[in-house]
Amino acid sequence: MTRKTLFPEREPYKTDYLKVSGLHSIHYEEAGNPVGRPALFLHGGPGVGILPAYRRFFDPEHYRIILPDQRGAGRSRPHAELRENTTADLVEDLEKLRHHLGVQKWIVMGGSWGSTLALCYAISHPDSVAGIIIRGVFLGRESEIMWLHDTGGASQIFPDEWEKYIAPIEGHTYGNNVEAYYRLLTEGDAETQLAAARAWSRWEAATMTLLPDEAALEEMTDERTAVSIGRIECHYTFNRFFMKSNNYILDNCGNISHIPCRIVQGRHDIICPVISAWELHKALSRSELRIVPDGAHSPMDPGMVHELVQATEDFRDLWTSKQ
Repeated sequence: MTRKTLFPEREPYKTDYLKVSGLHSIHYEEAGNPVGRPALFLHGGPGVGILPAYRRFFDPEHYRIILPDQRGAGRSRPHAELRENTTADLVEDLEKLRHHLGVQKWIVMGGSWGSTLALCYAISHPDSVAGIIIRGVFLGRESEIMWLHDTGGASQIFPDEWEKYIAPIEGHTYGNNVEAYYRLLTEGDAETQLAAARAWSRWEAATMTLLPDEAALEEMTDERTAVSIGRIECHYTFNRFFMKSNNYILDNCGNISHIPCRIVQGRHDIICPVISAWELHKALSRSELRIVPDGAHSPMDPGMVHELVQATEDFRDLWTSKQ
């Protein structure tokens, strides 16, 4: 079988800002077909921002592709801002954007933190969602946070990178590694914050691909990107992703069990192990789980690209009324 690849590059036909609070304005872009079926893409992190390649998971002749930078991320303003930046805020931003753009329903696609936000949004606004496509499932649970940020989880698979990750907080007296990073990233001087942000972002970049990717490492440790990822992601992690309970998403799957859902999960995903995708699949009666044998966390590994593009193709005709 020939693997599907990303659609050709295409520039956005519109970019703009939407004022979502007295403090925050989120940047968004639209690409593809202005009268096509709406599809919302949610980036990860939180704090990563939209990358041009994300437009290419969707057929631009068929889809109206909507890609927002979440609060503090990418080109949204103010950059790397932590105030008024919670999961509930982001969920409501998406609904404000939907109304602003005149969309009735859209397909929602996201990976890693984007999968968490997609699920939280759908739970809060199920009538706004025609379908869900997620990869690298993360449910915001304590066990998932510990796996990535405490010894005994991902640290055993990447001990060399773990050593670099904990170097800035060696000898800290705080409750855990995340709190130690949070203090550095919110209380340290500019030089300290940047060094901590780069170490935090490097840990994620080094563990996300099936094979080492120097370009991804360089991109995620760039000063501007690293600061937004480090500060915002640590802010969310320190606050347990602002979940109402440890098992909030699984406990509320009944709200979205009627929505078609495709779950794409890399077998070798170290950041978000397969178990979360498996448990979500079991909780959602209309979900389909595709485990990619040669996939990791990155959506850009060839096997992941194939399944994600296949998902957007399979979801083309989820509904027939004009949206």
